[in-house]
Amino acid sequence: MITLKSKRELVLMKEAGQLVAQAHRIVRSMIEPGVTTGEIDAQVEAFFEKHNAEPLFKGYPGDVPFPAVTCMSVNEQIVHGIPGDYELKSGDILSVDTGCRVNGWCGDSAWTYAVGDVSPETQRLLDVGEEILNVAIEQAGKQKKWSTVAKKMMKIAKANRYSLVEKFVGHGIGRDMHEPPQVPNYTKKELEYEDFELKPGLVLAIEPMLNQGTPDIRVLADKWTAVTKDGKLSVHFEHTVALTEDGPVRLTGQDGEV
Repeated sequence: MITLKSKRELVLMKEAGQLVAQAHRIVRSMIEPGVTTGEIDAQVEAFFEKHNAEPLFKGYPGDVPFPAVTCMSVNEQIVHGIPGDYELKSGDILSVDTGCRVNGWCGDSAWTYAVGDVSPETQRLLDVGEEILNVAIEQAGKQKKWSTVAKKMMKIAKANRYSLVEKFVGHGIGRDMHEPPQVPNYTKKELEYEDFELKPGLVLAIEPMLNQGTPDIRVLADKWTAVTKDGKLSVHFEHTVALTEDGPVRLTGQDGEV
């Protein structure tokens, strides 16, 4: 069942969202060649602990519980990468996904960062991935149904000869990280029955994952890390977005109060 949030509840969600935004600022400040993904994760964990924020990812159930407060996915890794000893190199891209709960409400955001100087082809993928997220957020405030937004996302990806991952989708968010509805970044006939109306009070984690090549994935032996099947690059951009009477608000961004 999809639950709409009141203005008071959106203000509470903004608190969690802004901590997630601050965590990403810590990540951004640390990214440089030679830094390990584990070192970055440790700093985010310390930040959440300092602010009495409950990490949403650490211990998340699966074949094995997720072991970190962030997902750190490098290059061809799409999502759910596990932080560790990997040292970032100039030319890498690093997708960082993290979230926390504060006073019972959740925030969740992901971003893909360039490490040092990246190739023009890599920068183009980054630019298009960010564009798709921005268009999705803007259109969520203008369209009546999510499927219309997803079609526009697909159109941008196809125009640039990229593909949107179908295995993983966005989601509603509130007191729990994953709430109804599921928020796919693509449309298919079989998804029509899951389509939903876009109305004030709806809060969505919108998170396109864009691949340089095929949308197909495989999961590594660690039971978490998803990589592109063809070994090409992938980017991941996500904001927690509240739909309001005045338009969409990025609760994990800097575009206004609720």
